[in-house]
Amino acid sequence: MSVMFRKHRGVFGFTGIAKLAVVGFLVAIAASFVSTIWAVYLEDILGSPYLVGYFSASMTIISFIAFFVIIPFIEKSNKARMYYYSLFGIAIVYFGFAFLTKIYFFVFLALAIVILTAIRISVWGIMIKDKSQKKDVSRNEGLMYTFFNIAFLVGPLAAGLFAQRYGNHFVFLVAGVFVFIAFLVFGFFKVRDANIQKKVDGSLVKNFKNFFKDKDRAVAYFLGGGVNLWWVFVYLFIPLYIVLNGYDVLWIGYFFAAVVIPLILFEYYFSKLAGRVGFKKIFVLGFLIVALVSLVCFFISSNIILTLGILVLGSFGMAMVEPTTEAYFLDILKKKDECRFYAPYNTSIDVTQFLGEVSAATVLVFLPFKFVFLLFAVFMFGLFLLSFKTKKVIENRIYGKV
Repeated sequence: MSVMFRKHRGVFGFTGIAKLAVVGFLVAIAASFVSTIWAVYLEDILGSPYLVGYFSASMTIISFIAFFVIIPFIEKSNKARMYYYSLFGIAIVYFGFAFLTKIYFFVFLALAIVILTAIRISVWGIMIKDKSQKKDVSRNEGLMYTFFNIAFLVGPLAAGLFAQRYGNHFVFLVAGVFVFIAFLVFGFFKVRDANIQKKVDGSLVKNFKNFFKDKDRAVAYFLGGGVNLWWVFVYLFIPLYIVLNGYDVLWIGYFFAAVVIPLILFEYYFSKLAGRVGFKKIFVLGFLIVALVSLVCFFISSNIILTLGILVLGSFGMAMVEPTTEAYFLDILKKKDECRFYAPYNTSIDVTQFLGEVSAATVLVFLPFKFVFLLFAVFMFGLFLLSFKTKKVIENRIYGKV
């Protein structure tokens, strides 16, 4: 447990990673609350499942642009300070959603949360790497995701109950409170991460081209995005599948809680395993499991309970690839390129999210919901094949055995 605590002059204290884990846990609880109701909330406003997909896709385009625009600000700014203020902004936006009454106000808040989230995600990963030894990157990523997934076990259950009893607006209010607490805790911990670069890369086009010049970075980009592609499917379209089959939002909470249990149990283990045996084997097996799960669901989708149970099994595959794809990217990234290329890497979230939202929404216009399962089975099988193109990286062999 030295990853969480260290002894300094006879006194035990939190490590930098532990401080980030506590703050990340609080933010993840808020995110799990919002994720539970977001698709249903959007459908209430927009009126149909395919419009939910298209609206989400439009926000994804904004997010993609934001990740590149903020690069010079990340390079020349204090990372901890940027994260601190992004938390404050996100809390305010969640409170705004809680008291939303006008559609144009909703669009403004949606744009704000997209930009603030781009900032939060970009500086978060840099802070984790800055506070990790090279040989511990995958382990620390696994630790973070374990905390996040514990939050996503508890959060959806509570959010489902709150939404059923008090409505969606109350869920946003509680989420805002958790982010505000995270804001206060982050300030109390006095987390520091200056890592300021004097030379700033301000050209959006140049940064985009230079990122994809490197084949290994490009492969890592699409594999990392593939993880998010699966979660777009699970967190945006499966709630619609549940509601369309006559179940209420409380069942969404049950499903979201169940789907993270394999992640909590196995992500840290697979993160450490990747450090010993390398990333490629983990990627290949993980994406294959998820592809097969989605394919099976295509054939059994008329049985909703069985389908949801099979989807939970897909999380065993995700436990292999969710924490390790980002760790792999950070391992192949040079120190001088962290601030320049970590934000572009995170646009993989937006690219694959856009792909998932638009493609699934288009399928729903013309075909029954069961074909969405087939669509994502094809996506995951493509990532399974791409995994064979990864570079051979074994952290413990390169940086010294722990």
